[in-house]
Amino acid sequence: MISAGIDIGSRSIECVIFEDESMKETRKTDTGFDPIGQAKQLIKGLRFDTIFATGYGRNLFELENDAATITEIKAHARGAVYFFPGAMTVLDIGGQDSKVIKLNESGKVIRFEMNDRCAAGTGKFLEIMAKNLGFSIDTFGEQALKAKKDLNISSMCTVFAESEVTSLVAKGENPNEIARGLHMAVVRRAASMLRRVSPEGPVVFTGGVANNIGIVQLLGQEIDREILIPEKPEMNGAAGAALLAMEKERKER
Repeated sequence: MISAGIDIGSRSIECVIFEDESMKETRKTDTGFDPIGQAKQLIKGLRFDTIFATGYGRNLFELENDAATITEIKAHARGAVYFFPGAMTVLDIGGQDSKVIKLNESGKVIRFEMNDRCAAGTGKFLEIMAKNLGFSIDTFGEQALKAKKDLNISSMCTVFAESEVTSLVAKGENPNEIARGLHMAVVRRAASMLRRVSPEGPVVFTGGVANNIGIVQLLGQEIDREILIPEKPEMNGAAGAALLAMEKERKER
């Protein structure tokens, strides 16, 4: 059986193809201004027996393609358990939201917390701050790790943080130290969620921000827990959706 999962997020769209229990193909594109059009282009030419959609755009995709949907929480939980069997804590930080999910020993969701009301502590926040400091988003984390100390960023609101960063730059503060301060602001927010929802054991870190080496290292130091990252962490939600689609199809046969 060939199953597909598509994760239509605010910043990017990911698609994963599974054949039985093996991940065979991954695709990714920007969401842009026409997410459904982008999603259609992304899956064009792919062959699959069943598909589940997740992410912000899942309901629109369902209407356009007569496809079933699954919540981001369930999709990310299933993906994390696939990549790391026995996983019980998932931290997902994407373009415009962050979430912590606690699982039981069977991989079922028993608790979660989600921040989707503002860009604070997300990939969008880091993207904007990197631009303001003249760094590329791909090297932002590396630059933060070069700092010997971090400058405290008092506001997590993107608008106010931008103003604060501009002020620090005008004062001649080291850009790397500002970058570290911004990374630590994101890390402390994530660590606080982890302590409330699932305070012990290894953490499976997913979403695009898991590609940021600065966030990964600083988070590991802050929480003193093992951080586990899939090879392509941004594909975790789509992978989980594909696996859940496959499992549902098998039950119905």
